[in-house]
Amino acid sequence: MPYERERICRIRADRDGPLLVEGPVEVIGPDGEAVVSRRFVVAICTCRRSRTYPWCDTSHRRRGKAADEPRTEPPTGRRETPE
Repeated sequence: MPYERERICRIRADRDGPLLVEGPVEVIGPDGEAVVSRRFVVAICTCRRSRTYPWCDTSHRRRGKAADEPRTEPPTGRRETPE
């Protein structure tokens, strides 16, 4: 077998948001179904509120925060959508 270069997968975790994964990715759900996205960066839902689970649809923003807790927004201001 020829030498294959190791590919490192980068995942960015945000306490109040989704996991941002460099794509393309294949996500295998609890039912064993594989879902593929070929996007450059994929937002994976961690709160399970998303209507497009396993992809994040920013439903986590609607849960409300305490008045004294600052609101955190994604650094790019962009919203990831599934293919």
